[in-house]
Amino acid sequence: MKSLAIRYVIFVIGLFFLSLGVVFIVRSTLGTTPISSINYVLSLNTPLTLGTATFIINMLLIAGQFWLIRGFGTTKDRAEILLQIPFSFIFSAFIDLNMALTATMAPPNYLWALATLAIGCLCQAIGVVLELKPNVAIMSAEGFVKYASRRYGREFGRLKVCFDVSLVSLAVVCSLAFTGRIEGVREGSVVAALATGYLVTAISSFLPRVRAIITK
Repeated sequence: MKSLAIRYVIFVIGLFFLSLGVVFIVRSTLGTTPISSINYVLSLNTPLTLGTATFIINMLLIAGQFWLIRGFGTTKDRAEILLQIPFSFIFSAFIDLNMALTATMAPPNYLWALATLAIGCLCQAIGVVLELKPNVAIMSAEGFVKYASRRYGREFGRLKVCFDVSLVSLAVVCSLAFTGRIEGVREGSVVAALATGYLVTAISSFLPRVRAIITK
């Protein structure tokens, strides 16, 4: 039980870093991550905060998972999906907390914007590693892709790319509908999408070396 509790604590810490990464990327003014693109557009054009918009989208994705597992879902699948609800709330709260803490952040030039984007990508990658390593829960976006791949017999990685592209495309459409121009999707969105995966791989390969040094 103690080990499981530690794993959940690590997972929550991962959510904090993940939210911090999203916020830094937003504060860079160079766009946002694919998974946060619709949420960000909603927060720009409605009274919703970024955290509240994130929670609403996560609830829709959770509902979508229940629809996807109809006919073959097990009790374990349903429990896994239901567990996403409290963690989605925590993640959304972390986003609003970090948005408040960085409210005065405004990169004075493009170089500072790139630096802020880089910090955001690094924080996000750390968050992903800490989220995945404990293997205790899964967030709604990954869960949606996971169950979609099971229902339609498609490879997870390719379906995840299609999912991310669909989110960005929908964000662009929503932005154009709200304001007649594209907001929240810029070059930083592409950098975040590409760089985070490489950073996750690098951090994951580095962690065993750190553990080996500590235990010597």
